[in-house]
Amino acid sequence: MSKKKVVVGMSGGVDSSVTAWLLKEQGYEVIGLFMKNWEDEDNDEYCSTRQDWIDAVSVADVVGVDIEAVNFAAEYKDRVFSEFLREYQAGRTPNPDVLCNAEIKFKAFLDHAMSLGADLIATGHYARVRQNMAGSFELLKALDASKDQSYFLHRLSQQQLANTLFPLGEMQKTEVRAIAERLHLPNAAKKDSTGICFIGERPFREFLNRYLSYQPGPIKTSDGVTIGEHVGLSFYTLGQRKGIGIGGLKAHQNEDGKGDAWYVARKDVLTNTLYIVQGHAHPWLLAPALTASQISWVAGHAPQNGLLAAKTRYRQSDVVCELQNIDDAHFGLQFEQAQWAVTPGQSAVLYDGDICLGGGIIETAG
Repeated sequence: MSKKKVVVGMSGGVDSSVTAWLLKEQGYEVIGLFMKNWEDEDNDEYCSTRQDWIDAVSVADVVGVDIEAVNFAAEYKDRVFSEFLREYQAGRTPNPDVLCNAEIKFKAFLDHAMSLGADLIATGHYARVRQNMAGSFELLKALDASKDQSYFLHRLSQQQLANTLFPLGEMQKTEVRAIAERLHLPNAAKKDSTGICFIGERPFREFLNRYLSYQPGPIKTSDGVTIGEHVGLSFYTLGQRKGIGIGGLKAHQNEDGKGDAWYVARKDVLTNTLYIVQGHAHPWLLAPALTASQISWVAGHAPQNGLLAAKTRYRQSDVVCELQNIDDAHFGLQFEQAQWAVTPGQSAVLYDGDICLGGGIIETAG
């Protein structure tokens, strides 16, 4: 019987490198695939694509697998980056990693892998896939709660999950690092990548400046007093405290003589107005409910209305909520406790215990 062929997305990072080794150890025929998703300015100081490719090739040599590079830059620009810019231009704050997983890593990459004769694909994501008694595939949180990435994977379909392996889902990150060191992988000490894939470590405002048209406008308090000028609504996100540009503004003094910080609370695209409020607990920063659109359910259909758990941002503990299915394209969430800085454009992802049910893009909050 021939070995099953698995194509592993190898990014040059530790997680995908150890994934390739684990699968080879488990008896699969493993092929590495390095995805190049961004071409603009790939020679500048912030782009790590060349080094990542060198690392991926070096690891493939140590592990003993073939590797090839594939260019998805056109697909990325069309399916991910253009949507990213549209959302920012509309005053929302998108999460491109969610879209990248759904459109590139588990669509363009999956299609390419299957054209190579693969039986399965694998990535270094921290998540798990399980087939239940009814034969459906479930997306589960990783055992390492601090690294769980199911939030970013919530748009995956039954067909995508059926063809995907997540070997790191059962492991702790410390184990993964230990394996990389034991194997003397050339990238064993490499830091995990942070931030948005195509921006790297470059200053975010400078990056957006190149692609978005923007118009300065008034910064107002919750009672309508103009206290400054913003540089363009796209450059601010709800809950933002630093970099608002009101450094000289006197803050209301607390009893201890200290002033409450100012936070971005609302963006009015129609009037091009940025509203800021003082104090972390200001009512404008707290949302008892939200509505979401562009919804996607892992099972292929919506869960029943009722009590579930949700995340409205990646680095957040699950919070109790009540799901209210509005129609095929929208759902509502009512929170047990009002949530802070719920941000249109971000993903609201639902859970039933460890099972990630799917989610949608936050449309309105409050």
